[in-house]
Amino acid sequence: MNNVKLLLALGAALLASGLQASVITTVELANVWTTQQTGMTEVDFNNGTTAGYDSVTGAYSLFNSPSGTNQSASPYGIDSTFISVPNPSRSGTATFTLDASYDYFGMFWGSVDSYNSIDFYDGNSLVASFDGDDISELMADGGQQSWESNRYVNFFFDGEVYDSFDLTSTNYAFETDNHAFGNIAMVSEPGSLALLILGLGGLGFLRRKKA
Repeated sequence: MNNVKLLLALGAALLASGLQASVITTVELANVWTTQQTGMTEVDFNNGTTAGYDSVTGAYSLFNSPSGTNQSASPYGIDSTFISVPNPSRSGTATFTLDASYDYFGMFWGSVDSYNSIDFYDGNSLVASFDGDDISELMADGGQQSWESNRYVNFFFDGEVYDSFDLTSTNYAFETDNHAFGNIAMVSEPGSLALLILGLGGLGFLRRKKA
């Protein structure tokens, strides 16, 4: 089945399902390091701060690429500042708080590991949770020099929003760069998200995960 037929089949399945509140993840093709969505707020950490977020607290460090440590490796192809969670501890969480509620998040996820996780919250309510194994299009093997385990990942929220998220790793380390957040302004009618997906260009893989 070619990519066009695959997209059509997935779109038809989503149309038929009626689409409950969910988060859909997509993985960009190789050689894409930043969001492909327009109108998003982007945080690239290149000024050596987490400016763009309302606050970032917890266990994290910013590194210039290459990192020069034994605990954190630069995401594949990244030659600028990136964020690593946790650091300097071996296990921990960083909490990223936004200035409002949004329905889109994207990040370049480096050397994906099964023990990396991201949890999205709306206030105190957990909206959705993913770990490295949940991004089934990628190899959660910690590979540092392959597109198979380093890629730009998008999270599209349908029927939900989030205003903060946690990055957690129970071992060295969860490295990311080029965060992006904003509103895609999805409408709630069944099938609207399927139509959006069918219109997205340059996406290699699709998957659906309920909150």
